[in-house]
Amino acid sequence: MSIVLVTGTGTDIGKTIGTAALAAALREEGRQVHVVKPIQTGFPGPNGGDLDTVAELTGIDNLHGFERYPEPMAPVAAAQRAGMRLPKATEIAEKIKLIDGPNRVVLVEGAGGLLVRLGEDWALPELAALLPGSQMVVVTRLGLGCLNEAELTVEVARGRGVNVTALVGGSLPAETDPIIETNLEELPRITGVPLLGSVQAGAGTLSQQEFVSKATQWLPGVREWAAAL
Repeated sequence: MSIVLVTGTGTDIGKTIGTAALAAALREEGRQVHVVKPIQTGFPGPNGGDLDTVAELTGIDNLHGFERYPEPMAPVAAAQRAGMRLPKATEIAEKIKLIDGPNRVVLVEGAGGLLVRLGEDWALPELAALLPGSQMVVVTRLGLGCLNEAELTVEVARGRGVNVTALVGGSLPAETDPIIETNLEELPRITGVPLLGSVQAGAGTLSQQEFVSKATQWLPGVREWAAAL
């Protein structure tokens, strides 16, 4: 039984694709993987969104979405503009606990960065506090500026009592440069958190078969990390 919150160092840094790769790699390790998206914005109807992306790329069908708001903006603003109710952290936590179970890994993808409010008075750190034993993976950019973003995210999360156990690179170009190569070395050192690997740029355009077969190659650190879950 393991609950892993997935956040990013910002928006549009590859968090959903990183979550999908993590899910595929964990499944290859024999884990039953469930993916939760507590809050989805930008899709007015029942279809579309990050869970659909995860399903298309991995074939995983243990998917759980709770709240949806039509406009593509931060959850609180999206809910207010639509005149819709925002959930309490306790409500979301109880739903996640019901999904958890033996030999199961529950990946919970947030919205945007660590402190994006998912309700009136809570973000992922507050949710983590309601899920004893949970941990967090941070998906990070790899280009110029990522070291500061990653260290800030990890430090703030830890300061709020969150157990951050791994990093994932969100989008690794086929041809790297000295900046990216240096960042790959520095990220684990400055954060004190292992880098499980990096998802290749353009991974979201691959077929399901290609994506699944490459996930463990992109994230070679998953095996050791998963053994401790």
